[in-house]
Amino acid sequence: MMYYILVILFCAIVNADPTIYLKEEFSTADSLKKWVESTYKGSDQGKFIYTAGKFYDDMDKDKGIQTSQDAKFYGISYKLEKPFSNKDRTLVVQFQVKHEQTIDCGGGYIKLMGKDLDQKNFHGETPYEIMFGPDICGIGTKKVHVIFNYNGKNHLIKKDIPCKDDEFSHLYTLILKSDNTYEVLIDLEKVESGNFEDDWDFLQPKKINDPNAQKPADWVDEPKMPDENDKKPEDWDKPKTIPDPKAKKPEDWDDEMDGEWEAPKIDNPEYRGDWKPKEIDNPNYKGPWVHPEIDNPDYKPDNTLYLRGEIGYVGFDLWQVKSGTIFDNILITDEPEYAKDFGLKTWRVTADGEKAMKNKLDEEERKRTEEEDKKKEATKQAEPKVEEQDKAPESEEAESKDKVDHTEL
Repeated sequence: MMYYILVILFCAIVNADPTIYLKEEFSTADSLKKWVESTYKGSDQGKFIYTAGKFYDDMDKDKGIQTSQDAKFYGISYKLEKPFSNKDRTLVVQFQVKHEQTIDCGGGYIKLMGKDLDQKNFHGETPYEIMFGPDICGIGTKKVHVIFNYNGKNHLIKKDIPCKDDEFSHLYTLILKSDNTYEVLIDLEKVESGNFEDDWDFLQPKKINDPNAQKPADWVDEPKMPDENDKKPEDWDKPKTIPDPKAKKPEDWDDEMDGEWEAPKIDNPEYRGDWKPKEIDNPNYKGPWVHPEIDNPDYKPDNTLYLRGEIGYVGFDLWQVKSGTIFDNILITDEPEYAKDFGLKTWRVTADGEKAMKNKLDEEERKRTEEEDKKKEATKQAEPKVEEQDKAPESEEAESKDKVDHTEL
């Protein structure tokens, strides 16, 4: 009987419907009514527009919110129907980013905030629970941010996770688990994973250097030492420069007027620099001294590092030098498999279709450029012929005149 009960419970868990905190596909323009744009930066605040961009799979289904003005701050947020907690459960944050403008410097990350948010004043210093997504600026910064707030301080992941920097749509997924582990996926492929304690500086270190331990005064940590028996050769010391033996005193040099003539200096080929005795193995070498460690009295384990404060808002707070980024297919849930299936039905279809359209547009542009180049070349080649034709009547007229003149004579 117990066996059957366990099977039933297992099936119930497996088949349980996922909890969807937010699923935003921007399927209609009315979707934007639930999103509130910040006005905190005034005239420096950029506007989002509703579009699928220049290339897509389906113009209607692929519409999202796009940054539209260069060198602007952007802030937009969505209030969840009900704040939620990820206590004792998995949390999945997933969204689609398309840097259609081939971004040079700007953010593409999402933020999850607490229960209290003044949406009109949402800005870069607004407290948040999670910040996740790509950040690009020049060659040096092309990474995925994974930042959590812990005890009032934002903590960046210690690992370097490269992000995508092309002009196509990419899907970013963050999975937080109640066993204090996490996964980061890009385009449904795992690119990083680990545990919260190792990969963030949330806690004090378990071990610290023993403050009472000191390196012994007679500890030798230099593997080499000068050879006392090595002597400097008697002919070692040579000047660094010498007079140029090929230089000659100019014939017009006047010692009384110009002073005593001196040959210019050149590098001495026999100069060998400062002499140093050769090195030999140090017989007293003990290796590098390692500071003894002790248990850190300030270390306190925390089995709930994964746990975020109650989340009530989701939004994008960005700065972009070149605008054009499109956000779409935002999903906040507790079921990774549901998120995967959602990604396959949305991002995967869009990604394949938009690449096909982009290739078609590029091919059309290539052909158009070729035709324009051919026309320019044809026009260029035709210009001399036009000149010859223009000159032809003049030649005929001159020839006719010669005949007339000749006849008159």
